[in-house]
Amino acid sequence: MVPPPPPPPPARRPSEPPPPYADGETHRFVFHGRGGSLFGIHIVNVLLTIVTLGVYYFWGKTRVRKYVWGQSEIAGDRFAYHGTGRELFLGFLKALLVFALPLYLLYLVRAFAPWVAVKVVAAILSYIIASVFLPLAIVGARRYRLSRSSWRGIRFSFRGTAWEFVKFFIVNTLLVSLTLGLWYPVFDVGRHAFLVRHSWFGNRKFDFDGSSTGLFGRFVLTLVLTPFTLGLCWFWYLARKRRYFWDHTTFGAARFRNTTRGGPLLWLMLGNLILLVATLGLGWPWAQARSARFLARNLSLVGTLDLEGIEQDARAASATGEGLAGFLDIGTLDLG
Repeated sequence: MVPPPPPPPPARRPSEPPPPYADGETHRFVFHGRGGSLFGIHIVNVLLTIVTLGVYYFWGKTRVRKYVWGQSEIAGDRFAYHGTGRELFLGFLKALLVFALPLYLLYLVRAFAPWVAVKVVAAILSYIIASVFLPLAIVGARRYRLSRSSWRGIRFSFRGTAWEFVKFFIVNTLLVSLTLGLWYPVFDVGRHAFLVRHSWFGNRKFDFDGSSTGLFGRFVLTLVLTPFTLGLCWFWYLARKRRYFWDHTTFGAARFRNTTRGGPLLWLMLGNLILLVATLGLGWPWAQARSARFLARNLSLVGTLDLEGIEQDARAASATGEGLAGFLDIGTLDLG
């Protein structure tokens, strides 16, 4: 008697990524940096920033990025950062003239103009400028940072259209307001998807195959649990979001894999907070190194990289968007 064929495997839900490649290569990220080395860079940056009345800040930020990029490794090769302090400084000045100065002048008009019509026009113009400020800063910063980053001598790039992201950002911000925040996880996933799908390494692009509603259920559950957990449940949501973003990000035939969990993430952030408070901020380099090491320890790339077909295809980028991000203190580069 012939045994019946085995049942087919259960269908995968659209929000779930395919399982890791059983026969594929696993490339783990490694961070070699140390808090002590970063402290040496940091303390010199602080002293020179004070002496130069803040001007050296941009060169100091570049030194930190070069160190962090250079200490990050995958598949036996380290990343490199090619930005300069001069680029950041000039980008900041341009952003100051293009956005900050007009907003300040419009504020003065609203405060001192004797005519109501003029105040209304100034308020509308202020709202329009402010509405495009944040999305332009996000896109501009990503474009600049990717263009100044490389691995194995090949540059990254961002090829998304700024105004397309501005429209997406404004529409979804309104939806978040109209739904009293419930639209936020959909907005968050869509924003991340846009940034990833327009990111390239040489002539090969990254992709994102997550669902726009993939985090919605977990977000609602976290809202419900917030008063019962004193807000601690948000660390588990953040860990879930980090896993979701990375696990749905692909590069050619390879897929990222993230193993962050809520408990370790809570202890990481709590430890960093205690470190900063106990040292009156001097422990910042160790907190940065701990965070980078935590990210690398929980991140890998599974599958064949097929690097032979990747060619240099660098794109020019201005530091103006980075200057805009400086006003908002938007964090450093990451793909998730």
